[in-house]
Amino acid sequence: MPKLKTKSGVKKRFKLTATGMLKHGVAGKRHRLISHNSKYIRQNRGTKLVSKADTATVKAWMPYGLS
Repeated sequence: MPKLKTKSGVKKRFKLTATGMLKHGVAGKRHRLISHNSKYIRQNRGTKLVSKADTATVKAWMPYGLS
């Protein structure tokens, strides 16, 4: 069997936690922040976990996991 390829975008955008969950950066934090209120900016700081519905899809894009 040939090796499966990992989606290159997944390597850049997701990380696995120690318990096997997926972390991702929050969208909407690059530009046009002056139109967002302080609560939006504050709550979207850092990283979030991928929802359970999307986890299976993202893990299929990385067949051998991420280091």
